[in-house]
Amino acid sequence: MDVSHFLNSHMLDPSLGGKALYRNMMAQAIHAEACGFRGVSIPEHHFVNILLVPSPLQFAAAIAARTSRVEIATSICQLPIRDMRIFAGEVVQAQALCDGRLVLGVGKGAFGYETGRLDVPIEETKARFDEALQVLEALLTREEVSWKGMWYKFEPLTVMPRPEDPIPLAMAIMAPPGIEAAARAGYHIQTTPLSASHGVLTEQVNAFHRGVAQSRKSGQRLSLQRGLFVTEDEAQRQKMLEAAYRYYMSFDNVFGGPGIVDSGVIRPLPRKQTPEEFRANVLICGVGEMIDRLSAYAELGIDEIIVSANFGQEHQTVLDMMSRLASDVMPHVLAPVTHELKRKRG
Repeated sequence: MDVSHFLNSHMLDPSLGGKALYRNMMAQAIHAEACGFRGVSIPEHHFVNILLVPSPLQFAAAIAARTSRVEIATSICQLPIRDMRIFAGEVVQAQALCDGRLVLGVGKGAFGYETGRLDVPIEETKARFDEALQVLEALLTREEVSWKGMWYKFEPLTVMPRPEDPIPLAMAIMAPPGIEAAARAGYHIQTTPLSASHGVLTEQVNAFHRGVAQSRKSGQRLSLQRGLFVTEDEAQRQKMLEAAYRYYMSFDNVFGGPGIVDSGVIRPLPRKQTPEEFRANVLICGVGEMIDRLSAYAELGIDEIIVSANFGQEHQTVLDMMSRLASDVMPHVLAPVTHELKRKRG
């Protein structure tokens, strides 16, 4: 099982400013490569102070200029808020600047506050996404594409320059039926149970494998994003659990919540999930427990864990955790035979 680092771009304290925010993200990307992570993942959101990257492809190109090996994935680019005729060319440009290391993760968007202010009601995002994906794939694979659909109508055109390398596409989907359908169609999958139970995670994984089993294509990968932090001791564990719970007070507000945002700052709201329930469903623990839990993920058939480790703590704390994960945990979970490893640990 591979490990990638999710570049959480949070400004829970808005006084941090954009320069420091993106400088810290870049430092994490460079450190991920130095630590031996397979890749980094870049979010996209607008008008809020969490997951704040207005242009993930732009940031992908910047990472590529400062690294040499690490895979660079968007997690995700929101298709319903873009014009695919322009976006297709931006994808080709980004792939060229990334030297073929780009994985294009795409999705429909998740924050109604955000899409609504771009004149795309959240209720329309699924239908808009489905058509936008068809248009994007046509533009990337064919010349002189014309279209007559619900959202797109245009005369023949050819996106220039043409792609020179294959551009891997990953679908960001949480619902098991959607995961199964996308895997059956041959797409890579990016998913997450967020802070839900292990049972939800298992349903997502099983749906992926059912889809792959029915597919005429091969090579699909399942990437699972998890809130994850390898702690030094019990005191740090408690501190990180509290920080993560506070972060989700903001996240839940805009993800399926009322979307109360004050001058770009999401208002933290009480959560339905108790701290005790939350503790059981996130990966915030010491080295030994982390090895056991990630080894179990590998045995489920998860190809990649995308580590989401920033809950508003100091930047250096994130870098130190990445180093600890790389040195103390990754050598075990990257091994091919996890059953044997677990027997040896006894």
